[in-house]
Amino acid sequence: MSTHPDLFARQRGLSHFGDEGQISLERASIAIVGLGGLGCPAAQYLAAAGAGSLTLIDDDHVSVTNLHRQILYTPDDVGRVKVEAAAEALARQAPQCRALPRKVRLTSANAREELSGHDVIVDGTDTMAARRLVEGVAHDLGVPVIWGAVAGWHGQVTVFDDTHRLDDVFPGPDPLDLDVCDGGAVFGPTCGQVGTMMAAEAVKCVAGAGTSLAGTLVVLDGRTGRWRDVALAAADSLSHQRGEERT
Repeated sequence: MSTHPDLFARQRGLSHFGDEGQISLERASIAIVGLGGLGCPAAQYLAAAGAGSLTLIDDDHVSVTNLHRQILYTPDDVGRVKVEAAAEALARQAPQCRALPRKVRLTSANAREELSGHDVIVDGTDTMAARRLVEGVAHDLGVPVIWGAVAGWHGQVTVFDDTHRLDDVFPGPDPLDLDVCDGGAVFGPTCGQVGTMMAAEAVKCVAGAGTSLAGTLVVLDGRTGRWRDVALAAADSLSHQRGEERT
């Protein structure tokens, strides 16, 4: 009998989670694209929950203006490569989790190679071009995407899968991405709220527990602290509807 305490005893005790959910999580490989205001809290909660492997994908460096919302980093990390600083922080917090830093910017040439082999992808990027790239490649790979976005006081979270697609929710064309997190104002705690919800969706997805947000876009107004749900139509029903409109 092991004399070591069970780090996840309180989580294993959840109804419809149990040992099977924890084992699935420990065996999972999760990619987090973007280690900013959303990727940081998502990575912390996933590592602490017992995720076996986290691939951290980002090519940016820590700046002083990141610190109010990108909570894996400290003032001593300013100027460092984000994924390297994040991997070290996660190793201190959850040494049982394997954090793999990948200092790379995803492109159409490398995205499939970088994202292959993962059970779920957490998208914490901050431009529509990057989000479309991640979701499109993930769809081709048959991997669900936990998707979140924050701008100003507001945040959004959903899950994209084989029947719910990013293009169906945001069909484009996209405006110029001038108001991204590094350039525009953003309420730090909203990033934490959205990022932790993304972690929860990833855990449920891997463990087969609870109900996924696929088919629902949840929207947060940080000024009031209130969430609201927006129902999303499945991709095939939208295609059928558009076909009828063309006839």
